[in-house]
Amino acid sequence: MPVPIMPIAGLALKYGSIALAGYAIARATSLGRLDQRVEDLMDETPEGLTMRTDDGQVNSTWRWRRAYRLGNGRGVAIDATAWTRLKLRRIG
Repeated sequence: MPVPIMPIAGLALKYGSIALAGYAIARATSLGRLDQRVEDLMDETPEGLTMRTDDGQVNSTWRWRRAYRLGNGRGVAIDATAWTRLKLRRIG
């Protein structure tokens, strides 16, 4: 039985272009650095949203921690932390 080439070629072109794009993105990005001081500060951030205002500056932190399980099997723990600083100053 002959194998139809056109559907296979279309799939190969589609997935080949996705793989090529992923490879190009991986080559273009640089390795990040791990700063243990920042990691410790993120671990000490309280859960929830906090805000602090100083003269002309607002600082906020946010932390969200959850654990999810499917049935009695393994689960996943999510720990998201965000820091924000917004500085406003009058010009002129």
